[in-house]
Amino acid sequence: MKTLKSISNRLIVKLGLSFLVIILFMSLVYMLLTFFLVERFYSQTTQRLNINVANHLIEEKFRDASPFLENGEVNKALFDDIMHDMMSVNRAIEVYLLNETGEILYSVVLDHSNPYKPLKKVSLVPVKQFLANRNRYVLGEDPREANKRKIFSAAAFEKNNRKGYIYIILASQQFHEVCATLFKDYFVALSLRSTLITMVFAVLCGSLLVWFLTKSLRVVIYHVNEFRQGHWCSRIPAAAQSDLSVLALTFNDMAQTIANHIQEKEALMRFRKELIANVAHDLRTPLTAIRGYVETLTMREERMEAADRREFMAVIEKSALHLTNLVNHLFEYATLDAKKLHLNPEPFYINDLLYDLKERYTLLAKERNIQIAVEIPPVMSPVMADVKLMERVLQNIIENALKFSKDGGIVFLRVLTGQTATKIQIEDAGPGISEQESQRIFKRLEQGAARGEEKGIGLGLAIVKKIIELHGSEVKLKSRLGVGTVFEFDLPNYQNAN
Repeated sequence: MKTLKSISNRLIVKLGLSFLVIILFMSLVYMLLTFFLVERFYSQTTQRLNINVANHLIEEKFRDASPFLENGEVNKALFDDIMHDMMSVNRAIEVYLLNETGEILYSVVLDHSNPYKPLKKVSLVPVKQFLANRNRYVLGEDPREANKRKIFSAAAFEKNNRKGYIYIILASQQFHEVCATLFKDYFVALSLRSTLITMVFAVLCGSLLVWFLTKSLRVVIYHVNEFRQGHWCSRIPAAAQSDLSVLALTFNDMAQTIANHIQEKEALMRFRKELIANVAHDLRTPLTAIRGYVETLTMREERMEAADRREFMAVIEKSALHLTNLVNHLFEYATLDAKKLHLNPEPFYINDLLYDLKERYTLLAKERNIQIAVEIPPVMSPVMADVKLMERVLQNIIENALKFSKDGGIVFLRVLTGQTATKIQIEDAGPGISEQESQRIFKRLEQGAARGEEKGIGLGLAIVKKIIELHGSEVKLKSRLGVGTVFEFDLPNYQNAN
């Protein structure tokens, strides 16, 4: 029980830690995603607000002045004035003058005096996309940082037969440096707060979730402990609807199998005790008789008459035969109960076996003034069964019928042929069997107390039942008190068995 509790506690701890790690990980992902979406939202909003900045610059500054001098050089004074005016309003922007191919002709943020550093060039693909659809969110190349893309505004111009583009970066390098510094500060503050809130939330919600999710597991553990302590009827209720339905159903099946095995073992132990007691009782009588008559013969051998000697020997022989029958019954039933007997079915006519048995028991029947009658149909089908075992079945039932039939009665051996099976009936003229006794008569260790006999080991009809069950059939009885009893069973026809 302690082992199961420790396993359960370890599982709950593991589940709790797993939930905590998952929540912390999701919190980190959530924070990063939040910052990304906020930045994306700001960028789209800034670009949408400044969508016409480049157009306004061209309309205002290029209306009275040209971006190029008469000698073809860039009008630096004009651009310095533009940058001064614009950056005094918004220091987050950078203005670039591009030619028709995207080459940067001038800007106030690049070092154009360096003769060894070629002029940079930006791709015009995002510029043309922006001009084609101004409501579209487009990122363009950053002239100051290779492989980086930023929001921009752009507009085309044509002045003095010169064409080009005004390309304005709306989020300058300085702006991103400030954002990066603020991002670190906010991220640290948000991380600390989120971690504390997340841990509290994880402990509360994790505890509730673990308790809820392990409810079915606790039910399983409870019933496992109950079963382990000897409550063999302990089963998991509503196993099919449980969250651990496979485990619950498997446990219930296993518990039922174990309980059945335990019941079988207990029944076997009771049977052994009863068998030993009954065998000892049944063996004591013939053994006592044999011993007594042998001692008498030994003591009176010289003075005993021949007739008395023969009588004593007959009693000894009868007692020895009784012992032999008891031992044979015990051995036969033990073989059947252990399922070590193998059938050897073969086709044969049951009427031939019945006539043979009639001849065998005719002498015994005459001693009791009882008749044996065989009733068979005119046309019969061969049956498929083990001949030797069927002979044993019929012997036991016929001996039982002769034993309990009244003097002058008739024992009927009857055959009824059907399309698929043949029914065999043995009817006696005995006192009959009560309904309560008929429920127990085929059980081992039971004899027909209703028939006026002492109770003994009573394995004859139990052997009959076992053999008939091996043939896939069932032995039944119909009885009326004061009239007689009919034992019947079916055997498959040969053609149907194939």
